[in-house]
Amino acid sequence: MAELIGEKTRILLTDDHHVVRQGIRGLLERETDFEVIGEADNGLDALKLAHELRPDVIVLESRMPKLETIEIIKRAKAEYPVAVLILTYFNEDDHIIELLTAGADGYLLMSTRIEELVRAIRVVHNGEFICDPLIQKRLLKHAATPRPVALDCGEHLTIRETEILKLAAKGLSNRDIAAYLGITERTVKGHLVNIFGKMQVNSRTGAVLEALKRGWASLEDI
Repeated sequence: MAELIGEKTRILLTDDHHVVRQGIRGLLERETDFEVIGEADNGLDALKLAHELRPDVIVLESRMPKLETIEIIKRAKAEYPVAVLILTYFNEDDHIIELLTAGADGYLLMSTRIEELVRAIRVVHNGEFICDPLIQKRLLKHAATPRPVALDCGEHLTIRETEILKLAAKGLSNRDIAAYLGITERTVKGHLVNIFGKMQVNSRTGAVLEALKRGWASLEDI
């Protein structure tokens, strides 16, 4: 990660089970570059703390009381570019797609090993996407049936944007995409912003899912 020495990743933990939060907190605080700055057991408190503390990463349960997780993601990301990592027991396709389309930067199950959770927090904090591999493949297959969409010419992706979207779908990081295409990482980020805007999504996976639905990409591209 491109963090300065001594700089810590500030994490907000949310889950409606106190024991779960405490267990995760204890494990994460073993990492010298992590700092858990707050906890919330409901959606309203999670959003309030996100506003007050401005964490780098929110580790978020996919179903929160008092305020839906989708609303937490949308409102938090509308305020500033916070990374949101979903950590949950739930794996229903439709619900996952809604969360990713809303802008979640990662999706892991509670069965994930602690070292994978630690890596995932670093990945999303670095602006990349991460998802349980089996869930990701399942979701892409779920979205692979194209639907007719009326598009203006201006909504189509450019050749370069299509290249970048397909490489992102394969799981390449911004740095890897830049090296592969011989362009800068900043240029890759700029193209992704344009892609998200054209497709009206907030994340890489949201863009890939939408491309599959529109018929702009196929599972062979992944």
